[in-house]
Amino acid sequence: MKKQSNLSRLMQYAGGHRYFTYASWVLSALSALIALVPFWYIWRMIQEVLQVMPDFDKAQNLAVNGWMAVLFAVVAVLVYIAGLMCSHVAAFRVATNIRCEAMRHIVKLPLGFVQEFGSGKLRKIVNESSAATETYLAHQLPDKAGAIATPCGLLVLLLAFDWRLGLLSLIPVALGFLIMMSMTGSKMQQKMKEYQDALDDMSNEAVEYVRGIPVVKTFGQTVFSFKKFKDAIDRYGVWVIAYTKQLRTPMLFYTAAINGVFVFLIAAGLLFTRDGVTNEFLLNLLFYIIITPVISLTLTKIMFQSENAMIVNDALERIDSVLTLTPLSQAAVPQSPKDSSVTLEDVRFSYDGKTDALKHVSLSIRPGQTVAFVGPSGGGKTTLANLIARFFDPQEGRVRIGGVDIRDISKTQLMDTVSYVFQDSKLIKASILENVRLAKPDAGRDEVMRALKAAQCMDIVEKLPNGVNTVIGTKGVYLSGGEQQRIAIARVMLKDSPIVILDEATAFADPDNESRVQRAFTELSKGKTVIMIAHRLSTVVGADRIFVLKEGEITESGTCRELMEAGGLFRKMWKDYQTSVEWKVAKEG
Repeated sequence: MKKQSNLSRLMQYAGGHRYFTYASWVLSALSALIALVPFWYIWRMIQEVLQVMPDFDKAQNLAVNGWMAVLFAVVAVLVYIAGLMCSHVAAFRVATNIRCEAMRHIVKLPLGFVQEFGSGKLRKIVNESSAATETYLAHQLPDKAGAIATPCGLLVLLLAFDWRLGLLSLIPVALGFLIMMSMTGSKMQQKMKEYQDALDDMSNEAVEYVRGIPVVKTFGQTVFSFKKFKDAIDRYGVWVIAYTKQLRTPMLFYTAAINGVFVFLIAAGLLFTRDGVTNEFLLNLLFYIIITPVISLTLTKIMFQSENAMIVNDALERIDSVLTLTPLSQAAVPQSPKDSSVTLEDVRFSYDGKTDALKHVSLSIRPGQTVAFVGPSGGGKTTLANLIARFFDPQEGRVRIGGVDIRDISKTQLMDTVSYVFQDSKLIKASILENVRLAKPDAGRDEVMRALKAAQCMDIVEKLPNGVNTVIGTKGVYLSGGEQQRIAIARVMLKDSPIVILDEATAFADPDNESRVQRAFTELSKGKTVIMIAHRLSTVVGADRIFVLKEGEITESGTCRELMEAGGLFRKMWKDYQTSVEWKVAKEG
């Protein structure tokens, strides 16, 4: 199957606006041809001056020819502006449609996709890749049409007056074109891909670096603690320097060739005037000296357009890297869960297809039960919770909620069934009221206030200048990590889902906030199935059942007392936890 051209793909996004694109090419080409007309009037002015000299008073048509040159120059600009207006209308529509399609596809992807793909890389693809197509359609394609029309018109002018000088003027053009082709071939396409990859890496690592600044400041670390970010910058620097050196020599010869047309004209002038100078030859020589700079300008435009075409090709490939990702499957006939029970049957999951994050995990959680996932870091606790919330689908096995495979539950109902309180919950730049109301957009003010009260948030509301109408993130109004977590819990309470997942939700809370968060959890847990991921083992003592995960497998399960009596991994973890708490207390004392 023949690969579809980039232009054809872009025109699909343009829809009916593609005709504006076609109109912009015609207008740009027409503008380029009109822009050559003033040179003919300049030639007539020079001709008249040479005919009447030294009695210049006899030159009667200089003003008329001069104003005609100005008129056509203005007309060329106006036609070009009209072309740009047409191209921008289409370009903005294409960029908008690309972004919309990308975002519509992203919302269908697993919720864990952004974390795995990298938010910085994803932002760059959606924003900058679509912006590259906008620049290409709005400016570069119309300019390309003009750049094609200009040589055609120039060729007529160059050969019409003196074909010998015209052919000599084309020699540097041919040399420049050959050198340009050597710089814009398939190797350049690969280089452009490497360049964009380097930018993507830097963008992604920069986002992670900014997110990690609080940790750097807390522990007094330096920028070198973010080795991946520094390595990304170093790789980009090495690549750019090597690339610049590689193109230095051909660019030098290219610049010399396209600007060396005067050398050929001067040599021709000396050669053709050995037997004397005629007014006609002098007229043509002056005309060629005036018009030939247009050649170098046109060639340079063509060269950069070749580079920009490669940028657009790379941009579309990056957009495709998102659009080709497989979204979560949706059941043709959705089913509803019978209750809030959760069951995993022989579940296996891998992020990279090589190493299993979970290996043949099976467990059962009854409705209204509170369970906890504990274990060493990297054991698979968060992955297990993510599968229950359907951030990903397992490669093997089934996850059931209320006896129904979660793949047979509609996306909307699943979101209404499962709520997730993240370790580091985020609030948007909006009022407290609107942040909580995100969980239930049609909720009334009284409902939101009840949720805030149940989540132990009234002390936060009372201290803010405008209460629940205070906009977070403006005029110095910011909340601590523990306060943000309580607002997030209020959001989950308003949603009132039968299943709640708490992913180390007290990790960033100070002692006062932690006690309030724990009380909020008590309210939140009433009548619900609660799944806790915890590193602080003191928070799971009252759980109905504790599952201990290590290297992607459940090694133990039971109540806290049963696990302590069993003397396995949980007991060892508990002793280590108690030792660390005693050490902290002793040190503080």
